[in-house]
Amino acid sequence: MFFRRSVLLAACVLALSSPVWAASGHTYDFGQPATADKASRSVEVVMSDIAFSPKAIEIKAGETVRFVLVNKGQLLHEFNLGDAAMHARHQQEMLQMQQSGMLTPTGMKNMDHSAMAGMDHGAMGHGMKHDDPNSVLVEPGKNAELTWTFSKATQLEFACNIPGHYQAGMVGKLTVSQ
Repeated sequence: MFFRRSVLLAACVLALSSPVWAASGHTYDFGQPATADKASRSVEVVMSDIAFSPKAIEIKAGETVRFVLVNKGQLLHEFNLGDAAMHARHQQEMLQMQQSGMLTPTGMKNMDHSAMAGMDHGAMGHGMKHDDPNSVLVEPGKNAELTWTFSKATQLEFACNIPGHYQAGMVGKLTVSQ
């Protein structure tokens, strides 16, 4: 119980202290989405409650990697590529989605605009969606893929930004070297 309260408190503090993330039209200085047929290799990432395996991934600049995501946990998880600041902003979107009832512990609900009347849509445009190209949600027992071309050497994270998951340690290190 103490752990849950601590995670919830951390999520609330983040929600009140972080700027709102602008929706759609994102560009990424670390690369771009790609099709699976362009990948030079595949990396399997297993998601459990609450961890990734492996915890660190090494990539070469210019490499296109197909991430095969396997959710062996009992909860909905996310695989999101970015730096810590990007994850902090995205966590705000995810918290808003959870508060609206769109994001549940095990999945996403499709919501029409009437269900979201009165909500602040500034963070996510005119409707709530989880469609950033650097991110994918994976339901319990399901698999998904994300393919990305890494454009330059940098330090990134792969993380689950479901409220409380990042704070509980569901984050890994992604190093892109020359």
